[in-house]
Amino acid sequence: MATLKVNTLSGIGTEGTVFDGGLKFRSENYMTLPKGDTAQRGRGRALILGGIYPETTRMETYSLINFSNSVEFGTLSAGNNAAWGGALGSSTRSVIAGGNGQIVNISYVEVPTLGDSIDFGNLSTGRRHATGVSNNIRGMWGGGETAGASSQTNLIDFVTIASTGDAQDFGDLTLARRGPGGGASPTRGIFTCGSDNPTSPGNVNNIDYVTIASAGNATDFGDAQNLRANGAGCSNTTRMVIGGGGVSPSGYLAVMEFITISTTGNAIDFGDMPQIVYSLRGCSASHIRGNFNGGSGYPNTVYLNVIQSINFSTTGDATDFGDMANAKGGYNGTTSDSHGGLSE
Repeated sequence: MATLKVNTLSGIGTEGTVFDGGLKFRSENYMTLPKGDTAQRGRGRALILGGIYPETTRMETYSLINFSNSVEFGTLSAGNNAAWGGALGSSTRSVIAGGNGQIVNISYVEVPTLGDSIDFGNLSTGRRHATGVSNNIRGMWGGGETAGASSQTNLIDFVTIASTGDAQDFGDLTLARRGPGGGASPTRGIFTCGSDNPTSPGNVNNIDYVTIASAGNATDFGDAQNLRANGAGCSNTTRMVIGGGGVSPSGYLAVMEFITISTTGNAIDFGDMPQIVYSLRGCSASHIRGNFNGGSGYPNTVYLNVIQSINFSTTGDATDFGDMANAKGGYNGTTSDSHGGLSE
């Protein structure tokens, strides 16, 4: 094993590199990295894209391999709204679509290279509160609002992540909704819960799945234990964990649930989140760890920078991982499984 100390982050380096630039890590942010090529040494970078309260176009990144805080990555380009979009990713690219104002824009970043986002194409219909899922090759966005708080949609759009261009119609969710949680395996995409009528508040516990390689309508998977909207999902190749969200400040949820992605059925209790949050996002990498980032805290509805972590293989409560650089909710979260944040 070789130990790499990183005290700034401005590009990709090799073992032992000290980077130039203005984004300094705290002195305790060290990684012990396996020998091998750069991609393998840095598996698992999480990206936090945009956000709200305050609305921001800033992007942050951190490594899912070691417990650490996030640092700056770049800025969302003009035309991409900072809040309530949907993000997905592959091992090298993260793609963000839609956002406040029901915009159609899709943009992307190359995960190994710090910098601003680049135009990718357009959604079939502008929307916010859609959720992105992917299997490293194909990505899709499901649900959202097309015109306002009462305009939930069941649309699913898809793109080939490696090829820029406009999104294409994939099919429909079983139920129109905004703010579902998302997760995926190499073969299945999962959309959980959400709100079908926020004025009621109308939260639902439906779980849908699609076969990612074959366009078509979603199929019922089962039910979550709780009605929740604006929660989050994170997944590895076998399990998806659902956390956070709720009905209103008085109904925020601490409980997490999980499903086995290959086997249809209802969700099962996983554990609790020490910090109860709403409007958070999830990310995961290396098939071991899942994280829930930021969100609006209960009972004071103040946006937080906390990162809470779970181990997919063992049910139990989430633990503290570190802090985001900025307290926020309503942002977009995605993960690369090939490029770690602090090693580069």
